[in-house]
Amino acid sequence: MRWKIICVITAIVALVTVFGMAMGIYFSNANILGPVAKNSLTLILSGAIFLSLGLATAIVASGRIARAFLQVEGQNRNLTLLNEKISQASAAKGNFLANMSHEMRTPLNAVIGMTAIAKSAREVERKNYCLDKIEEASTHLLGVINDILDMSKIEAGKFELSGVEFNFEKMLQRVSNVVSLRAEEKHLDFRVRIDGKIPRMLFADDQRLAQVVANLLSNAVKFTPENGAVSLDACLEKEESDLCTIRIDIRDTGIGISEEQRAKLFSSFEQAQSDTARKFGGTGLGLAISKRIVGMMGGEIRVESELAKGSTFSFTIRARKVEEKQCGLLPPGVHLRNMRVLAVDDAPDVREYFRDIGRRIGVDFHTAAAGGEAISLIGKNGPYDLYFIDWKMPEMDGIELARRIREGEADRCVVIMISAAELGSVEEEAREAGVNKFLSKPLFPSSIVDCINECIGLENRLGGEEPPVMEGNFSGRRVLLAEDIEINREIVLSLLEPTGLAVDCAENGAEAVRKFSAAPGLYSLILMDVQMPEMDGYEATRRIRELADAGAREVPIVAMTANVFREDIERCLKAGMNDHVGKPLNCEELFTVLRKYLRPAATEGAEGAEGGEALEHSVSV
Repeated sequence: MRWKIICVITAIVALVTVFGMAMGIYFSNANILGPVAKNSLTLILSGAIFLSLGLATAIVASGRIARAFLQVEGQNRNLTLLNEKISQASAAKGNFLANMSHEMRTPLNAVIGMTAIAKSAREVERKNYCLDKIEEASTHLLGVINDILDMSKIEAGKFELSGVEFNFEKMLQRVSNVVSLRAEEKHLDFRVRIDGKIPRMLFADDQRLAQVVANLLSNAVKFTPENGAVSLDACLEKEESDLCTIRIDIRDTGIGISEEQRAKLFSSFEQAQSDTARKFGGTGLGLAISKRIVGMMGGEIRVESELAKGSTFSFTIRARKVEEKQCGLLPPGVHLRNMRVLAVDDAPDVREYFRDIGRRIGVDFHTAAAGGEAISLIGKNGPYDLYFIDWKMPEMDGIELARRIREGEADRCVVIMISAAELGSVEEEAREAGVNKFLSKPLFPSSIVDCINECIGLENRLGGEEPPVMEGNFSGRRVLLAEDIEINREIVLSLLEPTGLAVDCAENGAEAVRKFSAAPGLYSLILMDVQMPEMDGYEATRRIRELADAGAREVPIVAMTANVFREDIERCLKAGMNDHVGKPLNCEELFTVLRKYLRPAATEGAEGAEGGEALEHSVSV
């Protein structure tokens, strides 16, 4: 507006000047005025011209000054806005540091306090209670530290992904098993649904994907009041060649998020509400990290929510489809009963953990504390079939040790690198050094057993078993096998083939419940894996026992799991199972359980003959 006024004034001055000059020239040429008048007119015109030029110059100068003033004024406004943003960011980071301090000090206080109580406690139950609390606090503290380290990598531009081949359902199952415990404590209805069109094997960073799912599920459970509901739905959006777009929706019936709060939900160092950290805990970094991970996987994340009615977090990722391989990595002839394993880790508790797992599954585990000691053991005892090697060790790291092992053994062994840190930056170097597979800490018995089974392969796995010695057979009986890993199903089917049993398979707990519910009297026994996607073995057992049919309460249910600690077995029995068989499966142990709950068909046939009845059933495995 100001510039329009200046332009109008300038135009009027110019028109007046031009008009005056034209009139002066006219009167001069017309000889109407006398000499004195002409001189006066000349002076007046000259003055008008100079006055116009001065006024024009002043107007131009004032315009430039005005423009400069407006620029300075705009810069001042920008500086003011920038200062406000800096102040807001500083305040956000200040609040974050305060929250982080609270988040770290709270579990540390629990660890220190419970340690002191445990040391003075005389009752075993009291000590165990303290140890449980210490474990919970330590796990929480580890999560806080991981979030802080991840955000530091993101801000430094060093956050990377590490692609590996992984089982999509198994990944969701691992995350769901952890979250389900907290959901049970709050009596939440927790459900997982997986689209059957999603390929079982994918190539992506499974650890980072699991991190996103775990963060969203944990938030859903945290912000949902008791007796609410949390669900996870995974579906295949599209598939182009071998590239799949997968969408995961996580819904809850929790406190909800307002539109204003959603605007800053994925910002670093912030939470939806200022009092959220005080009420629910958390550093405010999880969603920001999740957004970065999803973006790096070629997807996007969004949220739909309404206060007091719950939220739905949805995200997509792009992953490459991988064809499943049933052949093992180890050479023919290597099986569970003759394979030799060397675990190398500088932590004494990790070495003892491997030795304990080896005793439980019947595998010969040797251990070494460093690379040099491992090389000495190889020279003394000969090469091993399978190596579990920690990445970071003093003197010689895992990559150099893998390279030294490959120099002497070429391709006859399998090298698995284990680490609690991110391996993306060294994955290529590790594979070049001869590393076949990667395994993340913390280590679980089921993960180690599944890894061993994959390395051995089906043919070697079965080749190592002694031929079963049966007292009669179980023809006419039908068993329901609930197991999500295909190679494990094939192993069980092959082991049971000589028994004459008919076997129906379920790939998860929900499918097992559906099959049993459809025909409760059909099955004489259920072999139930514990860790499965969509619904684990514990929940599946509880659902079966709750069915109205009398057979649901009487059918023997036998757990199959690598978790064979006393508390694991007690948890199986508490869920309603009758017995327990450890993994890897041992023929004689499995047949002992079968004989315990199923009498051989020959005996029943004889009894039936005496009563005038005979069993006639077709057998199919």
